[in-house]
Formats: sequence, structure tokens, C-alpha cells
Amino acid sequence: MADYPAKTVVISGATDGMGRATALERLARGDTVIAIGSNETKGRSLVADAARTGFGDRLRFVRADLSSVAENQRVVTEISRDHPAVDALVLFANRQSPRRQETTEGLEHTFALYYLSRYLLSRGLGPVLDASPDPVIVSVAGVGNTAGSVNWDDLQLTRRYSTLRAQLQAGRANDLLGVAFAEHGVSRARFVLYHPGFTRSGDLSPLNPLVRVLIRILGTVAARPVTGAVRPVHGFVDSPPREPLTAIDRGKPVDPSLKTLDRHDARRLAEVTEEILHDLPTRTSRE
Repeated sequence: MADYPAKTVVISGATDGMGRATALERLARGDTVIAIGSNETKGRSLVADAARTGFGDRLRFVRADLSSVAENQRVVTEISRDHPAVDALVLFANRQSPRRQETTEGLEHTFALYYLSRYLLSRGLGPVLDASPDPVIVSVAGVGNTAGSVNWDDLQLTRRYSTLRAQLQAGRANDLLGVAFAEHGVSRARFVLYHPGFTRSGDLSPLNPLVRVLIRILGTVAARPVTGAVRPVHGFVDSPPREPLTAIDRGKPVDPSLKTLDRHDARRLAEVTEEILHDLPTRTSRE
């Protein structure tokens, strides 16, 4: 767009729903987009759509399973090697798991994909974000929602697992991720926590057929269209906020004093996360 210089934007979860819509719109605005997704077929479809609109030369699809720590590290290495500066990192990646699943590294899948990938990408890409004049990270999750909690004594949900419990825990962990990132000065990038509300978006295929039908019916009545849900994301990318941390829940600022944004808990989770990452080689060697 004429009002804004072209940017380099990295998007996780870029082949479905809101991530896909954001990728195509950023291309239309003149940006270079690095789109990360796990599904090769959906990635090819995104590439084909970009080519049909004449923007294919500015799209790079990176196939990666972001539930894997090793894959996140590979993605960080490749992007940092090929793009000396990144202006925006937009984080959408998430997938519901009706049954508890462990990754190849022994981590609960929702925790690894929804939370840990955001931790790894935001910190790993810090140097190339800092090379941008006005960097921003936008994490699209459920900030402002106070349901659920971080299960400090069982982060991997080996007991009492449910899809909702896993999603809520990872959502609250993402709230704390933004707080810790801003508090610790991990990067010059401003961190935005953004909750779009119920949106007709995402991959429902992991859910059982009845649940998929119910969600689709509810979506036709109550869900926001994708284009409306991602409109604020473009605003954050085009004009990053001045504050280190911004939290927006469906258009309204979130009270920073909420327990879900507690600084002590944010520091604690960052420390625990580093311990988990440090212990991963030992975990893997035991398998």
C-alpha cells in the first residue's frame, strides 16, 4: 500500500483460516511473506493462489511441524539466514487434539504447538526482528479470557487431559509469554496479544464429526468472518504500538492487572520453559 513501506512478514499457521487470509492480504499490500505451515497440500494451494494474483514471487512457503522444537530451530535458522531483517512475526499456529498426544520429543502436543512454538519463534527470530526499524510480534490467541490456568505441577497434562483444558492452558501460557517478552527486553519488537473472538477459521479435521458439525452451525450464527477478525492484525503490522506490550480482546484493551498477566507467573513460566528445553536431549535419549 502506498501509505506504508513494504515489509517482510513471517506468519505461523499460514495455510488455514486467519493465517492464510493474513498472508494473502500482506502480499496484496506489497509485503514479502514467509508462510509457515505443516500441510504440504495446503501450502501448495497458498502458493498457487499467490501466483494467480501476481504475488507469487514475494511468497515463500516453509513446511514445518511447529510442534517439534527441532523444527522450530530449523525454521529460525533458515529464515535468519535468508532474511537479514524481519519486520513482523504473526503467530497463529494451533490445532485442537481430542486425545492427548505426545510429540516425538515427548511433549504434550497442544502445549508444544500452541505455546512452545511461539516462545521459540519469538525469541529465536529476535536478532532479525531487531534489524528492522519498527519490529512487532502479534500473537493471536485468547487474551482477556480468564478461564483455565497453567498447571504448574503437570504442564504436560499427563492427568485429566481434555481438549478444552489443553487449549486453555496453552492460551494462558501465551498470555504470560507476551508479558515475559516485554518485561525482560528480549527484543526491541513490541509484543501484541490479540484475541479476535469466535471466528470462522481454522482446521476442524482433528475433531469428531459431530463436534465439527456443531461448530460449523454455531459459526454461521455467531462467528466473525475471517476478514473482520484479522483487520486489526494488519493495523498492528502497519503501525506497531509504542508500548512494549499491548493486549486487545475483541477491540478492547485488556486490564494489565488481570491475574492471567501476572509478572511473577510470566517470569516463572519463562524459567520453567527454559528448563524443559534444556532437558529435551535427555528426554529424547530415554525414548
